[in-house]
Amino acid sequence: MPFDHNDHYHRLLLRQTPPNCRTALDVGCGTGRFAWRLAGLGVEVDAIDPSEKVVAEARAMAAGLTPGERAPRFRCADVTEIQLPKGHYDFISCLASLHHMPFGTVAALRDALAPGGVLVILGCYPEHTRLDWAWSLAAVPVNAGVRLAVFVRDRVGSAATGRNPAQAPVAQPTMPLLQIRREAAALLPGCRIRRLLFWRYLLVFRKAADRTQGGSR
Repeated sequence: MPFDHNDHYHRLLLRQTPPNCRTALDVGCGTGRFAWRLAGLGVEVDAIDPSEKVVAEARAMAAGLTPGERAPRFRCADVTEIQLPKGHYDFISCLASLHHMPFGTVAALRDALAPGGVLVILGCYPEHTRLDWAWSLAAVPVNAGVRLAVFVRDRVGSAATGRNPAQAPVAQPTMPLLQIRREAAALLPGCRIRRLLFWRYLLVFRKAADRTQGGSR
């Protein structure tokens, strides 16, 4: 019974976009659902993912564009192997993909933010502490209920299209939330991190508007 925990948080992430957001980068975009939602706000979106299969599916969604509708620029690339433009993006998102790469990659994402830009990370972490397990146990019944609610809809949609969507590569997170907080404090000073249900955390970093690093506005 499929239920995408990342999609569940799209609206929360979209609320973090800064005023007058014009440019965005979606890192580890997968099949592009969040990138398309950003583009729907009139934002110029670059979206990258190292999987050719999911990028191809993301690009295929452009077939349904209406005249004047803006499409993200999808690119098959590994963010750890490319040079991002410095100080360019008003908004950078990273949905359940940071644990596929070294955590220090956030420094390159930070530097790619324009003054006043926002980096949001919807991250995953393993259960290591009693508090971790308490949140995990609380999520189990809610997760089961939501899966039941979407089961019929998803089955009908799959039958109607006659196809199964591509799946992005999966990796288990290894960095505990306590360590994530420590490393984020050093690399993204002033960032905010909070736990979310469904085995996720939200990190929000706002780059200072005066072209200096760190701090929240």
